[in-house]
Amino acid sequence: MILCVFLQKLDPAGQPTSSAHPARFSPDDQFSRHRVTIKKRFGLLLTQQPRPLL
Repeated sequence: MILCVFLQKLDPAGQPTSSAHPARFSPDDQFSRHRVTIKKRFGLLLTQQPRPLL
């Protein structure tokens, strides 16, 4: 059964599986300021990216 493969910790090849769902958002996130600072430092913020060509 295919569904059982996705519910197990390992896939048939022996590799660990990962969740398809993102982590929950928490409004009382204590580390968001640090993540933004790191992204700004390394130029990874969306406002620091060049505009995509349309």
